[in-house]
Amino acid sequence: MAIATSKTPASPSWWKTLGPGLITGAADDDPSGIATYTQAGSQYGYGIGWTLLLTFPLMVGIQLASARIGRITGKGLTGNLAKLCPSWLVVGLVSLLVVANVINLGADLGAMADVLAHLLGGPAAVYAIGFGLLSLGLQVWLPYQRYVGILKWLTLSLFAYVGVALAVRVDWPAALHGAVWPHIEWHKDYVTTLVAILGTTISPYLFFWQAAQEVEEIRRVADDKPLLRAPAQREAQFKRLRIDTIVGMGFSNLIAFFMIVASAATLHQQGVTHVESTTQAAMALKPVAGEFAFALFAAGIVGTGLLALPVLAGSAAYAVSSVARVRRGLDQPLHMAKAFYGILAAAMGVGVCIGVSGFNPMSALYWSAVINAVIAVPVMVGVMIASSSPKVVGPLKLGLGWRLLGWAATLAMAAASVAMLVAAVA
Repeated sequence: MAIATSKTPASPSWWKTLGPGLITGAADDDPSGIATYTQAGSQYGYGIGWTLLLTFPLMVGIQLASARIGRITGKGLTGNLAKLCPSWLVVGLVSLLVVANVINLGADLGAMADVLAHLLGGPAAVYAIGFGLLSLGLQVWLPYQRYVGILKWLTLSLFAYVGVALAVRVDWPAALHGAVWPHIEWHKDYVTTLVAILGTTISPYLFFWQAAQEVEEIRRVADDKPLLRAPAQREAQFKRLRIDTIVGMGFSNLIAFFMIVASAATLHQQGVTHVESTTQAAMALKPVAGEFAFALFAAGIVGTGLLALPVLAGSAAYAVSSVARVRRGLDQPLHMAKAFYGILAAAMGVGVCIGVSGFNPMSALYWSAVINAVIAVPVMVGVMIASSSPKVVGPLKLGLGWRLLGWAATLAMAAASVAMLVAAVA
């Protein structure tokens, strides 16, 4: 293979250094994640916070492996997994990914619409349709560089949950103790909560999205090339990937911690231990924490939802387009990638239908979690093998320490999947 002689790009500012990793991490705290973390905090209080200290390094390991694959090869996960796996397995995994993503889309749209209907009044269905059309329109018509900028600024909406935690009375010594000292209860409900936290934190669509966005970044920046063809860029890009991924996953887990703290300080302290949806959580906060905390919580649901919708729909579109071998990418104009945008629109359309159908959002999230559990482990095994396979990354295999973290995340997800299946039949 010919080696490109591209020059090393100038060092960007810290904000420009953050991109795919930050957006991916923030999108992990979507309305479905908010429901999970809020339920965990309301049920078990501050003592469940330690789980996020566990998930942080695991997230970094598997997400960094995914990001490196995209940056090294200039191709997304689907195309690289196809080099190592039989086509029937890749098609099966992508099909399950699409189903899980669409269900999650519907649940997120339903949560966003529901909470806005409580805030402003009016039919929730209209809001769900509006959110779907807005997200789709931005992805199709807005130039990629400007759209990425919007997504990066939307990550700031997650600070609403820091605001909620600061607006209520928190026992910070207890919260910090719970964050660093594991408190484990050996019964079905507690194990199910642990599985739910791990499952909502480490999700397959995040792997596909971050890898795909690294490919988009190569196309966006004129001087950037896949690292297999640009040796001079390797050191700088690997450093950027580490910073972006660590900051993004750290931000994700920090915000999740504040969600748990806020619900522990309010709902758990008031004896509210069962929350079925983000809307119910927001409404339950109102009499306990006041109008300001309620408004912040609700605004965060809308902001995080707008951030998560393109990640869910986009990761599905990238995966399907790669299998179908059609032109793809949010940087492509509509007339050049009609199939890609058609898949994107179809995913969003089905998600809207689920969101307005009145389908129980917790049931939707449950089945999404089940499907994610089914596909997460084989996808993670594929990612970890690909990240060190000469056939995929050439000599640029993932370092030993990062490999250990990635495989630890894979084993943890496998254990969680087994625990979930055991709990389901118990």
